[in-house]
Formats: sequence, C-alpha cells, structure tokens
Amino acid sequence: MHDIKYIRENPDAFDAAMARRGLSDVSSQVLAIDEARRAKIAAAEAAQADRNAASKNVGAAKAKGDDAEFERLRALVSEKKDEIARLDEEAKAEDARLRDLLLGLPNLMYDDVPAGADEDDNVEIRTWGTPREFSFAPKEHYDIQATAKGLDFETAAKLSGARFVVMKGAVARLHRALAQFMLDLHTDEHGLSETITPVLVREEAMYGTNQLPKFAEDSYQTTNGWWLIPTSEVTLTNTVSGDIVDEAALPIRMTAHSQCFRSEAGSAGKDTAGMLRQHQFEKVEMVSIVHPDASDAEHTRMTGCAEAVLERLNIPYRTVLLCSGDTGFGARRTHDIEAWLPGQNTYREISSVSTCGDFQARRMNARFRPTEGGKPEFVHTLNGSGLAVGRCLIAVLENGQEEDGSVTIPEALRGHMGGKSKITPDGELV
Repeated sequence: MHDIKYIRENPDAFDAAMARRGLSDVSSQVLAIDEARRAKIAAAEAAQADRNAASKNVGAAKAKGDDAEFERLRALVSEKKDEIARLDEEAKAEDARLRDLLLGLPNLMYDDVPAGADEDDNVEIRTWGTPREFSFAPKEHYDIQATAKGLDFETAAKLSGARFVVMKGAVARLHRALAQFMLDLHTDEHGLSETITPVLVREEAMYGTNQLPKFAEDSYQTTNGWWLIPTSEVTLTNTVSGDIVDEAALPIRMTAHSQCFRSEAGSAGKDTAGMLRQHQFEKVEMVSIVHPDASDAEHTRMTGCAEAVLERLNIPYRTVLLCSGDTGFGARRTHDIEAWLPGQNTYREISSVSTCGDFQARRMNARFRPTEGGKPEFVHTLNGSGLAVGRCLIAVLENGQEEDGSVTIPEALRGHMGGKSKITPDGELV
C-alpha cells in the first residue's frame, strides 16, 4: 500500500509512476477522498470543541438560574453529540473509500525498470549454459517414453478435472528429490531457514501480500472464509505481520516447500498440454525481510540463489529484467529466470524474484526498531521461487532425455535418488 503523505507531497511524481503502470490522473482521485476525510475529521473536532464548551457552561447557567440559557446549552450539547457521531461515521466511510482505493493501486516501480508493453520488451541480463544439441528431435516432457507410466493426466482428470496430474513411480520420486535438493541447497549453502507453514490462511494474510483484493479470482476460497495459498510467499511474509522486530534481527531469510493453488483464471487455452500450468503444484519459495538499505543487494543475492539451482542441475537458463508492462502488481522490480526446454525449443519461466520495497510491509504493518533509536520504520520484503518444482521437473526430463526414450538424471540429484542415474524407457529407476 502507498504512503498517503508521500502522495500529498508528491502528486506529480506519483502520477508519473502510475502512468508507467498504464493508470492516469490517480493522485487527484486519492487526494479528493483524503481531503473529504480530513474535512470530516476537522469538522468532528470542531463540533467536539463546541460541545465541550457548551457542557462546561451548562452548570454555570443552571447556577445563575438562567433557565433559557440552560435549555439552549443542553440542546446544543445534544445536537453536537449527534453531529459528532454523524461526522465520525462519514469520516470512517471516507477512510474506507481511501483504503480500498489505495489497496487497488500497484506498487511504484524502480527507475531502472525498462519501459515496455509486455514480455517481448523484457531485457535479458545474462544467460548461463549452452542448450544441448540433440541427434534426434527432442520431445516435450509428457511425450518422453520414460514418463509414460509416471505422468497420469487421465486419472487426474477423472479425480479432479483439467490441469491436474497424478505422478507415479520414478517420476514421483524425481519430483520429491528435486524439492529436497532445493531445500538442502538453500538451507546449507544460502543461509535460509527452512519453514513449514499452513496452506490455508485468513483473508488478512492475502491482503498483506497483495493477492487481495485485486486477484481474488486467481485463488481459491473455502466455504468458511479461508484462502488456499497461491504460494508460500503469503505465509512466510506474513510471519512478521503487525510486528516490530529489532533491527539486529534483520535480515530474516526463509524458505518453504509447499503445495500451491491457483485457479489460472484468464488462462483458458494456454499451456493446456502437460503439467506446465496446473491448478495444484509445488514450489520451494524464498522470502527475505530486510532493512531498506539492504533490499537492492538482497534482490541480487536471491536471484543468484535461484540461478544456483539450475546451475547445479546443469540446465541452461537466461535471466531477464521485466519491463514495466510485465512487472507484477506488488513488485518494484522483478527478475525472471527462464529454463531452457528443448521440447518446446524455447526458454520458459521457472522463477520470478521480486523486491517489493515497503509496499507489502505497509499493508501488513511490519516494522523494525532502529538500533540507534527513533520511530519504528517499515521493513522491505522480497520473494522468489527457488524453484517451482514441477517446472523444474519438466526441465530435468526434457534436458535429460535420450534417443532410446530414457532420461538421464542430473548428478546433483543422485544422492537424493538412492544413487540411481537413469529412468529407463519402461519408467524404471536404474
């Protein structure tokens, strides 16, 4: 959420920032409501002052025997009481309008985010690895012979409908191994604290990490009001909601492996084949809570943590800086990491690493207490996939496929696979 004081003092700069998001004349809407709210508050305070003065003089009028003045003042006290109540309710209504408007406005992007309309305008930062040259036409993950037994879309459709998969045997074990490998790497080498959190959260948590109100249709809600998390960014980030932590406790770096749930609203007909875009999937998430001065360096560090997973698995990738038209609602800057998928002959997103500044912290009221004293300040929050497990499975299967239909398992995973190095064309581990 945005700082109303900043908007009051910098309306033109705020409008220029919103214009990069495709929004126009935003500050005037915000400030009109803010002015109406403040006017109601000022009027209520003036009415309270009048009531206090009248109340003070009621006794004096009674003591003097001035019945007319006594009745006038008593009526005025009652009138002001009703006026104050009315103005307070009107101020609360304006405050709710202001909050709703601010909650619906996207984050301000950093100046180094390039201008652009969509993913075609993203800027490549670097590439790593060289795509393998195959002596045969590489297949997509669901067409590789080794996965025939392990990826069961038909049974999943019978159980749940489209965009679900049942994983079995070697493929299921490989999927599990990937998640364990990622967690071990992040905890043992990257200094993240492993965390297990709920997948059902209260509405406030979804507001805190900006899934609500704008993206309600993208998530699932239970009949009793809980929401299924679209990513454990929601739970990890909200662990500091409403808190004032000591500056010395920063940075707080966490990772979690969780189930994630997304309705995929608006993606009809997109990536329907295979398991690239699912309603239920797993991710290893990374979240950092940091001092504002450290957020840029932390963004670079977290991007490196995600890239390291692919490098250990020997999967070629490229990292791009998202342009203004492709940067998410809550992000100030985002790096997308795209893994090479030979079956599609293209790079596909496998991680987004975003720095949010104090945008989420303001929504959550998450602050830190400066070591040298002074008022508590808002922390900065960052999040990123480290990685999406299912998409990483796709990359491992497609990059490791062989002409006979088998799949070679990356060396980095074999310790999590009981020393097995291959999935045979029949779907067995050897």
